[in-house]
Formats: sequence, C-alpha cells, structure tokens
Amino acid sequence: MGKDRLIVFADDWGRHPSSAQHLVRYLLQDRAVSWVNTIGTRVPRLSVAVVRRGLEKLLQWGHPPTQQPTTHAAAPEICSPIMYPGFRTRWQRNLNAGLLARFMRRRFADLERAVIVSTIPIVADLPERLNVRRWVYYCVDDFSVWPGLDSSALRVLEQKFVSRADRVIAAGENLAARMRALGREALVLPHGIDLEHWRGPGEPCNLLEGMPRPIVLFWGLIDRRLDVSALRALNDRMHAGTIALVGPEQDPDPALGSLSRLRRPGKAPYESLPALASHADVLLMPYADLPVTRAMQPLKLKEYLATDRPVVVTRLPAVAEWQDCLDIVDDPEQLAKAVIDRCAGGLPAAQSNARRRLEVESWKNKSAYFADALFGD
Repeated sequence: MGKDRLIVFADDWGRHPSSAQHLVRYLLQDRAVSWVNTIGTRVPRLSVAVVRRGLEKLLQWGHPPTQQPTTHAAAPEICSPIMYPGFRTRWQRNLNAGLLARFMRRRFADLERAVIVSTIPIVADLPERLNVRRWVYYCVDDFSVWPGLDSSALRVLEQKFVSRADRVIAAGENLAARMRALGREALVLPHGIDLEHWRGPGEPCNLLEGMPRPIVLFWGLIDRRLDVSALRALNDRMHAGTIALVGPEQDPDPALGSLSRLRRPGKAPYESLPALASHADVLLMPYADLPVTRAMQPLKLKEYLATDRPVVVTRLPAVAEWQDCLDIVDDPEQLAKAVIDRCAGGLPAAQSNARRRLEVESWKNKSAYFADALFGD
C-alpha cells in the first residue's frame, strides 16, 4: 500500500515558523508529505511588500516541486501551484478552484487515498471537486479579524470549509469555541515546544549587539496587534536600556517610531532566537486587547517560557493556563512596572519551577495526536 499520503495547504514552507511545520516535521519519516504553498488571503493593494511577494510567487511558479533545503534531516515535497491572488468574488473562487483541482489531479496519482489538511480556508471549494480520503481543517487563528487579510472573503470560505471538512482540529479552546459557533466540534491540540532547541545556545546573532541594557525583547511579526500605549508607558518609565522588537514588519503603527528607547533591528532566523533570548533581561508579549489577539495561540508563549528569562505579557485567553509561569498585566502602567521589576529581580523561583510542566508539551508528543486525528478511524 505504501506510505500514507498527507497533503498540507498552508503559508509557504520555511517562510516563518508555524505549528503546522513543527507537527509535519515529525510525520515525514513514516508518511509521504507534500506541502502546497498558497496565496490570496490578503486584501489586494499595491505596495512594495505586495510587489515583493508577487515576485516571490512568480519565481516559485517557475520551478517544479522540490525538496526544500532545511536544517532538519528531512523536508516535505514543496509545491507552488499557480493561483489567482484573491478569493473575493465568485469568478475568483471558481478560477482558483479549477486551477488547484487540475493541479492536484495531475500531480498526485494517489489522490483518493490522501488526507488533505489546510490551515487556511481557501480550499473550501475543493471538496466538491476532488475525491480524497479525508479533508481536515486545522484552525490556528481567526483569519476573519486578522489585520490586512481579506476578512469578508475568508469568513465566507471558513464557514463553507468547516461545514465540508471531515474533521476539525483547533489550536486552542478559544478557537474550538469558534468552531462550535459554526456548528462543528473540534479536537483541541495546543501548541508544543522543542525544549532542546530553546535550552541550547542557538546560532550566534548580533542583532542586539551594542544596545544599552537592560534589554526588553519581543520577537515575532511587528504589526497593528502590538499595544503602542503599553510600549509607550514602558519607554517613558525606563531610565536606561532598550526595547527591542525583532522580526518582520507588516504595516506597524507609525507611532512606534516616536519611542526613544525602542529599536527594530530586523528579522532573526529561528535558529538564532535562543541566543537572542540569552542576551535579553525580560521577554515581552505586548499585544493589545483585540478580537484577533483574543483568538490567538501565539507560538512564542511556550518559546519564551522554555528560556530562563522573565516573561511579561498582556492578558489574553491563550496565556491564562500559564499564569503561574509569567507575569500577566492588564494595563500599560502594570506592564511598565512588571518589566522594570523583572529587569531588576530576574526570574522568580516559583515561576521557574512552574515551567517544568513544559516537559510534556513537546512537538513530538503533539505530532502523535495530530497523526491520529488525521489518519485514525
């Protein structure tokens, strides 16, 4: 019979760390895995970032499916089918459904025994066109409220895909509640962590070099989800040191540029994040209270906790389970005080001890549950 066939629709493999990538890496040895890079979730507009992204896609479309270079021992087959960059209208959806269905039939001779999992609902029109073993929706975010995405189109697509999927997996209880509101029960599979990666030295990185201490560090996408008022309060209360926001930028609030202690040194590779953390005094997650952040299950939460650094976060549903491991704040002044206190006092012993339960949160363990949800009866 050969290996089980798994096909994953998601954001580009290797573009940024994602829960789907972490899970799939542990499935590669025993299953034939293909990863389908996608496009079309954003509101169409002309900008430098959009042009750059368009050029990336054109280059992908000009190459056949490949095995991507990776720091890991194995990688899935990477496919980049031609797609129209939008799903807003009926003709756009029909065009993309036709393009993707034709690509899938031509590319996969064993399609009828494949399990197809998608982290984005743009595949909603495919179940009626393709005969496969199982369709699975892996819900990792509420894309209908994500800044910059085509929320109205994604909302319609998600409603359809949730109704047509054979199984639904949610990355958190709050996302499972969303699925119940759409009429489906979901298996809840919280994110994991690779402790060996985060407790090692990591690859050297000089992004924080020369910055005045103490260093308060955030890593991740720098966009409108960040609470500028909280960062401003911290900036004004700090008498020395640096607030470092490390990561790619996507339409961040221009007010960030007015904060005198704030630095945005650029992106860092995933392999270097443990080294960056070791040079920081406090790790910060300063998200505003918004519909999109209330739905989030940020990967960086457990990554932060896997280090020996104090962690300060704004209150979100995703952090409640870990409240004994970090400091949760409710307003800008609380955030500023907590960060300054932790810069001075370090990680409390009680929080350090509470983090021991990360030992059972490995991505390897999570992948076993994921595989059972995908392929089990």
